[in-house]
Order: sequence, then structure tokens, then C-alpha cells
Amino acid sequence: MEAPVSERGALREVAFVFLKLGLTAFGGPAAHIGMFHDEFVRRRQWLTDQHFLDLLGATNLIPGPNSTEMSMHIGYLRAGYPGLLVGGACFILPAALIVLVIAWLYVEYGATPAAEWLLYGIKPVVIAIILQAVWSLGRKAMKTRLLGAVGFGVLALYLLGIDELLLLFGGALLAMVVQNGRRLWQGGAAVFMPVSLLAQAAAVEPYSISQLFGTFFKIGAVLYGGGYVLLAFLRSDLVERLGWLTDQQLLNAVAIGQFTPGPLFTTATFIGYIIGGVAGAAVATLGIFLPGFIMVSITNPLIPRLRESAWLGALLDGVNAASIGLMAAVTLELGQAALVDAVTLVLMLAAAVLLIRYRVNSTWLIAGGAVVGIIFHLVGA
Repeated sequence: MEAPVSERGALREVAFVFLKLGLTAFGGPAAHIGMFHDEFVRRRQWLTDQHFLDLLGATNLIPGPNSTEMSMHIGYLRAGYPGLLVGGACFILPAALIVLVIAWLYVEYGATPAAEWLLYGIKPVVIAIILQAVWSLGRKAMKTRLLGAVGFGVLALYLLGIDELLLLFGGALLAMVVQNGRRLWQGGAAVFMPVSLLAQAAAVEPYSISQLFGTFFKIGAVLYGGGYVLLAFLRSDLVERLGWLTDQQLLNAVAIGQFTPGPLFTTATFIGYIIGGVAGAAVATLGIFLPGFIMVSITNPLIPRLRESAWLGALLDGVNAASIGLMAAVTLELGQAALVDAVTLVLMLAAAVLLIRYRVNSTWLIAGGAVVGIIFHLVGA
């Protein structure tokens, strides 16, 4: 694995590129991964496809927001531990500030701004970016017939409704056991599996800043499974247990997390502001993202050891293949919502050609898609 670079120039570079991505990374974790792959593997060549896959696999083995944890891993790769902190913070900060402004508007005026016209043009471009990443990473991840079977099996079973965590870890274990069948027959080896912390339910109490931080820290420390699982955690804690939020406020918060750039977990910023103003927004945001910083700082140095071990390397291969299968399945689902007419289909194909054939930066493609969306909104108005 490449050694981190710790010069100031590298740290400034990390800050700049992740601030840019934090402002333009629409579409959720799968789209973020696609943009990261385009930016850091294809354009800047900070890491190889295999290294990128291993980092992605490592983020899937721990709870928390995968794309945000990828920003931390890549920041560490480029500028050491300062890069880990700066990369993660700069990816989070733009979205958190945007969501904070929207939360203020919501509290002051009782409504959230509509963004359908903007997303109309952005979503097809996002699909093209994800497809390019799936194709490029898939060729590396599915390097054997077994891993190909894992990837396509996960894709098919996800579309049939099987739980994504079961598929992710099931695919990883299958690859590990089959690739190391002889070792298993001869006695095997200890297998590492992540264990989620179990949070104890607290008694219902009046609002306090410390309990708000603790609630979001707990969620960030145990959450696997993305946006829908986040919704379930938030509802259980903040609506049902504490009564600090209504169902409608929760749905508005999740919707804002979906149509703003950057991590979906900035939903916490909106909720924190609703509950406790600016201080609540800051505390909730810190609480939900802090576990990711801690876990990445612990696990990043272990990734080379995972790759060197026959057992854990096979486990990582299985996670990588299963991750690509899940990413492809999510792309199919997103495509149904994004490609709604001939215009969006043409926009997606044009973005794919510009990305693959002419290597146009995905950030510019996102901006171009937004312009198209604005134009069609104005023409139709």
C-alpha cells in the first residue's frame, strides 16, 4: 500500500478536492463512490483500482457512512492522519452548512425549498458516473469465477428483496470458506468479524445537549445499511423514545438529506437544528460522524494485513465482489427513478460518453446536468 504523503501541499490538495466533492456529490453513497473513483483512480491516480476496492471493502466491514469513510481513507493515503481528518471534515462541511441553512428556512418559514427541477438533470448524470465505476471496479473485484458468482448472486438476490447486510457478509464468508477450503479442512484459522455495539435504551428525558450528542454518537457507531436503516434508527430514538421529533419533521429531514450534496448523514444537522438550534445542529453532526473518524483511524493501518492473510484477504475479496453487486443493484433501482423520459436517457448516454471517451471531470458533468434541469424547468414554467 502506498505510503501517506504528509507535506502541507498534499493537505491543501486534500482539503480542496473534498470541499469540491462535498459541494457536487449528489445522489447518495453509490454516486459518491463513482465520483471518488473517477477523481482519485482515473484522474489523479492517487491509488489503484484494487487499492480503491480494498478501502471500499473495509468501509463495508464497519458501521457508518461508507462514502464519508472513504473520504477519510483517501485523505489518510495522501496526507497521513491530518489528511484523514481534513478529508472527512471537508467532505462533510459543505453539505452540513447547506442543510443548516435549509433547516433555518424550515423553522422560520415552515417549508423546505423544492429541488425536483435541479435533480431532473443531475440524476441521469449520476447514473452514468455510477455505471462507469461499477464497470471498472467490477472487472477487478470479480477476478475469479467464484467472485463473479458472488457479485452476480448478490445483485440478483438483492433485487429479490434479500437484506443487503446478509448478502454482504454472506458473500464475504462464502468466498473466504471456498477459497480456503483446504485450510478449513485442516483446522482453519480464526475469522475476524465486526461486532456491532449494542446500545441500551435510555429512559425518556427532557431535551439535553449531552443526550442529543449521545443519541447520534450511538447511531453513528452501530448503523449498517444506509438511508432506510438510518430512518428506522432516527424514528425509534427521536420520535418514539424521546418524543423530540414528529414523523413529518423526520421525513422532511431525510428528504433534505437526499436532495442536498454530500453525505446523507447530514440529516443529523437538520434534526439537531430543529431540536436545539445551531448548537444542536453542531452537536448532532459531530455525534453521528465522530465514530467513523475513530473507526477509520483504527482500521486503515490494518488493511495491508487483511490483504496479506489468505483467510482475511479472501474475506475482503468476497466483500468487494458483494459490494459491487449491491452497487449495481442500487444503480438499477436509481435508474428507474432517474431515467423518466427521452431527455433524461439522452442525458445519461451523453454523460457516459463524455466520462468514458473524453474523460470529462464528473464534477463538470454534474454541473452540466443541473444546468439542463434548470433550462427545462424554465422552459416548462
